[in-house]
Amino acid sequence: MFFFIGLIVVFGAVLGGYVLAGGKMAPIIKAAPFEFIIIAGAAIGASLVGNSFPIFKAAMGGIGKCISGPKWKQEDYLNLIVLVGKLLGVMKKEGVVALEAHVENPDSSPIFGEYPKLAKDHSIVQLICDPLRLAVISQGNLDADAVEDIMKTAIKLHHHEVMRAPAALNTMAGSMPALGIVACVLGVVKTMGAIDQPPAVLGALIGAALVGTMLGVFLSYGMFEPFAGRLAQVLDEEGQVYQVIQQMIVANLKGHPQPVVIEAARACISHHNQPSFSEVFDSLRGA
Repeated sequence: MFFFIGLIVVFGAVLGGYVLAGGKMAPIIKAAPFEFIIIAGAAIGASLVGNSFPIFKAAMGGIGKCISGPKWKQEDYLNLIVLVGKLLGVMKKEGVVALEAHVENPDSSPIFGEYPKLAKDHSIVQLICDPLRLAVISQGNLDADAVEDIMKTAIKLHHHEVMRAPAALNTMAGSMPALGIVACVLGVVKTMGAIDQPPAVLGALIGAALVGTMLGVFLSYGMFEPFAGRLAQVLDEEGQVYQVIQQMIVANLKGHPQPVVIEAARACISHHNQPSFSEVFDSLRGA
């Protein structure tokens, strides 16, 4: 909602101010499609050169994330806490050996099967299963601090990888003003080829060339740089799910009581997505 409101304000302020100042839209409308092809096409091509295809794909798909926002909602965080809590409950009640079937084959685990949205996320499943697999192998004799260090490293690496997408968008945004100058120069070259034409024709050609400079700056600072910033915010918030997993598993390995484990998980979640303590406690008690 606010994404589209913001775009309307940007376009309205720039183009509306131009029209109110007496500017005519016809030259911009006529030149913009061709200038856009030069600027956006070159920016996309340069991004393909400078990034692997998965990063490029994530950057382009990230624009959709700017619209939809973070994919994890309050219900998902509640489900995640209950999912991890159930697995830790199995370890506590039945022993670490009972966890093996769940962590080695999460696709066939009845516990993971209760939460299909979470189970479809490979990174979440991996971060849950890897430390619990260590618990199975070591028969429960694990150093909680060592596990915490391992999980922090895994989370840091994942965060570094996903943040390459907004970095790629930022690079595209940074290139667009210069590419706008390239489009403008090409327009000037075209104008020079028609130097024998009357002033009215030359004026139209020069105006079309200047649209390239305007469009490059507008796309950069009015669209792609804000896209990159919003995508970084979304990815930061989505990363809270990994902090929840880490806090629950480490707190459990340190022998903390269930209320402390619950609070350790809830403390990682933004307030607008944070389930209440009673919701979590009641859900775990009924698990």
